[in-house]
Amino acid sequence: MDHGVRQEIARSIQEQIRDLRLEIVSMEEQSRTVDLDQPIGRLSRMDSLTSQGIALSTLNKAKVRLTRLKIALQRVEDHEFGFCENCGEEIAFKRLRALPESTLCIHCAA
Repeated sequence: MDHGVRQEIARSIQEQIRDLRLEIVSMEEQSRTVDLDQPIGRLSRMDSLTSQGIALSTLNKAKVRLTRLKIALQRVEDHEFGFCENCGEEIAFKRLRALPESTLCIHCAA
């Protein structure tokens, strides 16, 4: 993988990190603790708790992805970046651009 491709992937990672950080701020707002003292019905409260649980799960997944993207950004100049950890084949550019934290090619990931 040449230097230009690595730079393009690095820019893509930086954009994804920026976008994900903004999404995380929004998700943190949506996953605030449900006020159980609110005068709402039992079903509405259960729905709020369920929604909060889903929001927390989504938030946690986003934080994990953010960490993986940061690691990918550090690794992008490593000579092993872009090669499958399993079979050693080069990971397709389109895959790396979309999911730069990928460490497996599409065949090994399936």
